[in-house]
Amino acid sequence: MSAASRVVSLLPSATEILFAIGAGEHVVGVTHECDHPAAARDLPKVTSSVLVTDGAAPGDIDRHIHAARHAGSSIYRLDERALAQLDPDLIITQELCDVCAVAYSEVRRAVRRLPGDVPVLSLEPRSVEEICSSVEEVGLATGRVDGAKRVAAGMRHRISEIAALDTPSRRPRVVCIEWTDPLMVGGHWVPEMVRMAGGVDVLGAEGAPSRYVSWDEVVESRPEVMIVMPCGYDLAGTLELVPEVASRTGFDALDCAQSGRVLAVDGSAYFSRPGPRIVHGLEIMAAALRADARDATPAGAAYWNQPATSSSALIVPTAL
Repeated sequence: MSAASRVVSLLPSATEILFAIGAGEHVVGVTHECDHPAAARDLPKVTSSVLVTDGAAPGDIDRHIHAARHAGSSIYRLDERALAQLDPDLIITQELCDVCAVAYSEVRRAVRRLPGDVPVLSLEPRSVEEICSSVEEVGLATGRVDGAKRVAAGMRHRISEIAALDTPSRRPRVVCIEWTDPLMVGGHWVPEMVRMAGGVDVLGAEGAPSRYVSWDEVVESRPEVMIVMPCGYDLAGTLELVPEVASRTGFDALDCAQSGRVLAVDGSAYFSRPGPRIVHGLEIMAAALRADARDATPAGAAYWNQPATSSSALIVPTAL
């Protein structure tokens, strides 16, 4: 694959990667959800959502998604005319989750209508290391190999620093809530992040997809730390959703509730998107799983019913 000079990113994490490795100048089109870095927000959009989600409750959003998928419809629109006008020589997308981006089959259909043989790079990371490798894949495809190696090396260095920390004397039991109604727990790289940060994810499985769980399963898992990270929500939005979990029967009796270790995070920035900022999420977890975590909350996270810290920069406690 020759180096691409006109790239359309159909994935927010890919957009972040492209700008991080120095290929931002080659990005000619993005999705309506590409909001980081700021420079990406002004680029032409080639997707839109068929769902009206502004102000909608998580339960309503979930029902709309299931109804659309049951009807065989995508929850995203791909503007094929806009895509063709951008004349891309590389399209980056994914097949991992049809709720996170335009369905891969729809992308392939659109590409077949474009002139020439436009390559499609599909990123499919299921682990933290595979996220780092995705950065290198994008670098190879765009001719930004050195930039990609630098970013990936920086990520791996920070990951190794977390891995080198003293493991808590007893690994806390952790539940990661990826959706609040119905309840879902994080999968793929999230359980691995919990392990690397010093905890035990008692409901998620490394490398496996996120899954629905019952509230009884959460209660029976006896979490000592609960991390609320709804996909697509920033920190402020997450804090608004925590009461939906905290109001459930038996919540007050959980160890995490009694000790105050219920952490809301910016899931959209640091956990849901498999890009460079996933390392920030790992650092947040590492801070949260230490005994004195409530004394120094990292930015991008807030303990429920406590003032939120800014998510503009990540500050890890010096004790780490």
